[in-house]
Amino acid sequence: MTTEATAPPTGAPTTAAPWVYLDGDVIPASDARLTPSTQALNYGTGVFEGIRGYWHGDHGRLYVVRLREHFERFAASCAFLRLDLPGGAGPGDLADITVELLRRNAHRGHTYIRPLAFKRAFEPGVPFGVKLRGVTTSVSIHTVPMGSAPTGPGIRCGVSSWRRIPDTSLPARAKITGGYANNALAVDEVQAAGFDDAILLNHAGTVAEASTSNVFLVRRGELITPPPSADILEGITRGCVAEIAREELGADVTQRHVARSELYTADEVFLTGTGVEIRPVREVDGRAVGRGEPGPVTTRLAEVYARAVRGEDERFREWLTPVAL
Repeated sequence: MTTEATAPPTGAPTTAAPWVYLDGDVIPASDARLTPSTQALNYGTGVFEGIRGYWHGDHGRLYVVRLREHFERFAASCAFLRLDLPGGAGPGDLADITVELLRRNAHRGHTYIRPLAFKRAFEPGVPFGVKLRGVTTSVSIHTVPMGSAPTGPGIRCGVSSWRRIPDTSLPARAKITGGYANNALAVDEVQAAGFDDAILLNHAGTVAEASTSNVFLVRRGELITPPPSADILEGITRGCVAEIAREELGADVTQRHVARSELYTADEVFLTGTGVEIRPVREVDGRAVGRGEPGPVTTRLAEVYARAVRGEDERFREWLTPVAL
């Protein structure tokens, strides 16, 4: 097993920040408690986002990446599960709350932000059962320090026998907490076989996504990724890669269905996500990808992305919400 397989898949989150947002108030993290009867804990009826903030010491700022877009997706996910945001709050309101929370926690380092909306308790008179109506909603936001994903020669992926839950069974476009049991099973399977991360196929047998990230490949000069119809989450970092490819490489990303065998014949394969950033894959199912090392397209995209999210590339400044601590 590689060094990366034994380390956390991203810069390791450490101690949570002292303050969290919960149901309209900023409170000490130690006071944010849930009971065993919490509906989302029992039935997976919650949605979440993962958002990154990158600290730039010379600028004295934390740059939060695509904050508004994350909360727009969060609100859309909430709609699937009939989760009511507090006081009719919209994406802009939640973004403002997050900025204030970051200022209060004042962590001068890279930061991970986790908004969570979840079903909490039955309203008075509502009978026991699995349901979305007649159950209260809670919303929390907490932050933890998280460094950049580790650099290295790339990771080893295995294609899992577990298939990606189809959109006809659980909306793939929503980050629903209960659905991630599917990802956990896939990761457990491939890590037991010595791989670092799982790639899941959909029920049509084509490539869907990795455990918490989207999949890209480079083949004969073409940059390819599965389309939304492949039962993927439309990742925000995935969209960033498409923008960088146009600006930096003068190339558009082709969205099309990808056969499993194409992973074996690709020149490059890489994963994208808030947590993993842009991560090269050097091997799939024991077969080397290309030369078994990060390729030139992956390397270039990762370099530009790293500068962009730290506020060092003017072309992508609109992605960023600067937070002065």
